[in-house]
Amino acid sequence: MPNSRQETSRGVLYAVGAFFIWGLFPLYWKPLHAVPALQILCHRIVWSALFVALILLLQRNWGWLLAAVRDPRRVAIFAVSSLLLSLNWLIYIWAVNEGRVVEASLGYFINPLVNVLLGRLFLGERLTRPQGIAVGLATLGVAWLTLAAGSPPWIALGLAASFGVYGLLRKKATLPSLEGLALETFLMTPLAVVALLWFDAQGQGAFGQQGTGTDLMLMGAGVVTAIPLLLFASGARRLKLATVGLIQYLGPTIQLMLGVWLYHEPFGMERAIGFALIWSALALYSGAGLLSYLRERKLQNT
Repeated sequence: MPNSRQETSRGVLYAVGAFFIWGLFPLYWKPLHAVPALQILCHRIVWSALFVALILLLQRNWGWLLAAVRDPRRVAIFAVSSLLLSLNWLIYIWAVNEGRVVEASLGYFINPLVNVLLGRLFLGERLTRPQGIAVGLATLGVAWLTLAAGSPPWIALGLAASFGVYGLLRKKATLPSLEGLALETFLMTPLAVVALLWFDAQGQGAFGQQGTGTDLMLMGAGVVTAIPLLLFASGARRLKLATVGLIQYLGPTIQLMLGVWLYHEPFGMERAIGFALIWSALALYSGAGLLSYLRERKLQNT
């Protein structure tokens, strides 16, 4: 039986794998730029539902579904969470294919701080002094980017807010990662199928019209959606939240580098100042969390 050190090592490997894949997502969506973002989203939902259904079938893991759908409150919460997750996916896919990868990465940098703020507003969680300062610095960074650009960074704010509220709802009606993704995609699949049929009826459907490569990538969207979620779930079970909190910045960091170095999106001094304020907030937030974790571990060992 593996010891705790081996389990932790596996957890780090799984979590790094998940965030590494998420960081590389622009490389997957960019080649689909000729397909409207809404159609990509619909395919992502449908093929994700089929992929997780196959996994559940292989695992013979269907017992939870009947109990879940018999709970109206849980179904209602997951219906809203699935809409928010779909909105998050749609914004991200659109941003990547519109050349806004840098701004999309900003959304996932500020997401942890949005989570802290939502916890304070809706769960009654008290902000520590470092957390309060971090939220203030991040707000200042967003304000600076708004002033510099002449408008708020709506893509970043939309991604952070939609994913933050999504996480808040998932706290209210918990399911494991695979089962949660399954229920969310099952709830959205009828709408996605109707939309795809409508696109085809209007002569606007991309599937079967833009080559085998495009079709395979649309079908593969389900796999690339589910695999990092499963890796993340396996990693999170084996790791402390503080460790996951540090690893999570790998994803937006890779996205930022892709946006600047591969896609040559602008990243001048004005934008760098805004990002620096937000990175300072994240350093303070993560550092305080890490120190708290180390103190707790020291007390447990004494």
